[in-house]
Amino acid sequence: MRKARAKKRILLPDPKFGDKLVTRFVNCLMISGNKERAFRIFYDALEIVSKNEKVDEDPLEVWKKALNNIMPQVEVRSRRIGGATFQIPMPVRPDRKISMGMSWMINFSRKRSGKTMAEKLSNEIIAGFNEEGGAYKKKTEVHKMAESNKAFSHFKI
Repeated sequence: MRKARAKKRILLPDPKFGDKLVTRFVNCLMISGNKERAFRIFYDALEIVSKNEKVDEDPLEVWKKALNNIMPQVEVRSRRIGGATFQIPMPVRPDRKISMGMSWMINFSRKRSGKTMAEKLSNEIIAGFNEEGGAYKKKTEVHKMAESNKAFSHFKI
């Protein structure tokens, strides 16, 4: 490489819970630099989760458990060997796991039907907590793809 690897930026913990993971999620949720609105959406979504009678835990813990349920353990990567392209299953780095889980949760909550983004996000959080919903389905799809291509795992990248 010509240049050194980019330095990781230090995230400040969020104002309400004091958690850096929440700040990272809000940064993914944010559109066109409006961080205050993104925080409001996230906190409103957690408020809706806390009012839900199906869930009787702390809303932040529900969100973290939902995120853990959505995060993939393995993924497939393309590798060209001799003229043929193989999908090789690889374990996912911990940092990438979190990024993928967050982006899937946000993207699938945006696609959901609902009035506000906070409602959509809370529905996706509850669905992820119950191991269902679009993001969880995406995770199982990725795992199935890795399982079906396990024969090519000896071609490590």
